[in-house]
Amino acid sequence: MFAVVLNDDGYSGESTGPAISDAGLYLHNVDIPEPEPAAGQVVIRLRASSVNPSDLHFIKGEYGQPRVKGRPAGFEGCGDVVETGAGAEGLLGKRVAFAVSQNGSGAWAEYALTDAMNCIPLRDDISDEDGAAQIVNPMTAMAMVHMAAAEGDAFVISAAGSQLGKLMIGLAQDTGLKAIGLVRRGETVAPLKALGAAEVLDVTAPDFAGQFANASRQYKPRVFLDAVSDRISEQVFTLMPNRARWVSYGKLGTDTPCLSEMGQLIFMGKRIEGFWLTQWMRSTPPAEQMKVVAEVQARFADGRWHTDVAKRLKLAEVVTGLAEATKLPDGKVVIVP
Repeated sequence: MFAVVLNDDGYSGESTGPAISDAGLYLHNVDIPEPEPAAGQVVIRLRASSVNPSDLHFIKGEYGQPRVKGRPAGFEGCGDVVETGAGAEGLLGKRVAFAVSQNGSGAWAEYALTDAMNCIPLRDDISDEDGAAQIVNPMTAMAMVHMAAAEGDAFVISAAGSQLGKLMIGLAQDTGLKAIGLVRRGETVAPLKALGAAEVLDVTAPDFAGQFANASRQYKPRVFLDAVSDRISEQVFTLMPNRARWVSYGKLGTDTPCLSEMGQLIFMGKRIEGFWLTQWMRSTPPAEQMKVVAEVQARFADGRWHTDVAKRLKLAEVVTGLAEATKLPDGKVVIVP
């Protein structure tokens, strides 16, 4: 099969963010044998795979799990189950959304190998592109907005113009929560307000700190869902009220945040923590996960959520075209066979 595979093993020891200048530094094309499933595994013929910031961190060796040289990249996708190992026969022939397991092979190939438990059979009214982005962003949005709702009726989102940010703003609107979105481009403010954000603030504005301080006093957000994790993030956190939680789930920023007001952790009861969807899935009871899966599919099926696509790349175009494609704003890069 044709596959886009990793150039290197392990970790790079660097933290430069998800931007890439040349995918060829990290990936190359190759023909390799099709994967064979062990017990509890399935082989999936790819229809589409979405590119997330975590994919870019991973191919650069900056993610929380090591690379395996020569193994296909790509964390999630949509496709048809064409072969199964023992115990997974019920998925044969089904179209599924899937996340790649650590003992499997990635989605940027004609065929992917993963554990059956990492597959979600898709409704007929879900498109392949929505199916390819059905797990990482939507499940994260559901889990984190639920976390925010437990702390009050307002929360803060960085990188609010991202696909995940838009999902969370839409979910907040539907559930009566007030989302305060943070962006870096002024032209994204109006569309996010139209989507339902209570406030949208441009962090590059000269008076951003004052604007956010006013919003913090008005809405009293207790949770900051942060994909950027830079020095502006720390500034936001210090301007939030007592008992605020800074929840980092990504590192889009290239600078390192400082902790300039440690006393807030002691005297204001604030705390800093991380969120990783894999850990949430390991710790959440299966019945609760199935409720979330059903709600995610219902939202895509009825149009409340949809995947904005900035660029479609064929597998053969990934190495040469991924760097430029990922610079496009306001949409996902989708890889197809």
